[in-house]
Amino acid sequence: MTDALLAFDLRETLQNAIDHYGVWTYGILFLIIFAETGLVVAPFLPGDSLLFTAGMFAHPKSGAFNLYLLMGLLMVASFAGDNVNFWVGRWLGRKAFKNEDSRIFKRQYLEKTRQFYERHGRKTIIIGRFVPIVRTFAPFVAGMDAMEYRRFVGASAIGAVVWVSVCVLSGYFFGRIPWVAANFELVILGIIGLSVLGILIEFLRTRAEARRQPPEPES
Repeated sequence: MTDALLAFDLRETLQNAIDHYGVWTYGILFLIIFAETGLVVAPFLPGDSLLFTAGMFAHPKSGAFNLYLLMGLLMVASFAGDNVNFWVGRWLGRKAFKNEDSRIFKRQYLEKTRQFYERHGRKTIIIGRFVPIVRTFAPFVAGMDAMEYRRFVGASAIGAVVWVSVCVLSGYFFGRIPWVAANFELVILGIIGLSVLGILIEFLRTRAEARRQPPEPES
């Protein structure tokens, strides 16, 4: 929900940042994407919607960003965030989630990601990029569960390139279409909706499989 609220003002907010900070806006975007992927306490930050909006401002008609510089920086931010998150999970993961009632380290987010991770394995690091919450917790869980770092780092690099490319280039090519520009809020809600749909589908699959499991015999 927080992501949706942020998304409504995202285009205006980014324009204001560009007007006030100019080239330093690259750094602001870098820090946001790094935090959303690298800090397990920040799954509420806008990810997909921010990348889409940044792509709009990289279009020649806007000229606010250089497309190649923007994509390169955000790929590095995403990759670096993932790797920080992995090692935090390796060193502190189990301690952080010991408290069931913690308001910051929510156990339910951890369990959702773990189920996703158990189903898809290393692919979670790649496809989980497009699922809010999962993309923040997947590298953390990989670190907690002692996934081999060599396997993780390759998937993390691929995921960073694919996620940033798809989202930024979507904004670059489609953001200036008149209908998209006129209905920007609906487009952003659609992006968020598609992300949430991934969680819903996974939840329904898990429930269906649980129902198909034979009941345990009574002792």
